[in-house]
Amino acid sequence: MLLRFVIVAGPPSAGKTSVMRHTLGHLLAEKIPVAACKIDCPRQTPDAMRYRDLGIPVAAGVSGCLCPDRFYTANLKDVWWWAQGQKAEVVVLETAGLCHRCVPWMVGGRSIFVIDHQSGLDMSTKFSPLIAAADIVAVTKADQVSELESRILRRRTAQINPRAPVIDVNGLTGRGSKCLGEAILNDRPLGKSHGALAYPMPAATCACCTNDAAAGHADSEGPTIKRRLCA
Repeated sequence: MLLRFVIVAGPPSAGKTSVMRHTLGHLLAEKIPVAACKIDCPRQTPDAMRYRDLGIPVAAGVSGCLCPDRFYTANLKDVWWWAQGQKAEVVVLETAGLCHRCVPWMVGGRSIFVIDHQSGLDMSTKFSPLIAAADIVAVTKADQVSELESRILRRRTAQINPRAPVIDVNGLTGRGSKCLGEAILNDRPLGKSHGALAYPMPAATCACCTNDAAAGHADSEGPTIKRRLCA
């Protein structure tokens, strides 16, 4: 069965769930079977319940003490097969939105990065790894800033990734979410999961990765590098 796999990432409280609820609502209006999966850390939030309010199949994963991005990676294929079992034609996988170095995009999937205008004009630099590799950038809370600030943010985003359309979406009213839904449907569905990330995760194995409280280079293993701090 063909499936469109949509991965949604972005900082906490950017409006990821609100944006995708409105977007999935448009797809449901077109009689398209959809499903959603929410990755949370360290405990489950009401976001999964908000997806369930749409009356669609919803899966939720809580990474707990594990890195949410690596938890997501380990369960990527399981989400694919779960969505296939639900007979969905579109599945949305929303990440925890914590790390901005671990670009979670999947080979063949549609990558949507959600940011809000209140993150500041320098947010393009902060989130450049995710923006540079995204297929679509959805921007929320445009009504909270001036028109000039909005234009600056859009221009800086386009400089980092000129091929990704920037779509303004209102998480409260849903304005702009129909365009996002159309962009998802324009994507070619996949016949099988590639099961691979589009980009490798940052390489490191330290005491923190193994849920230890130890700090310092002496407790690190693997390809870690101790860098000199600048005063």
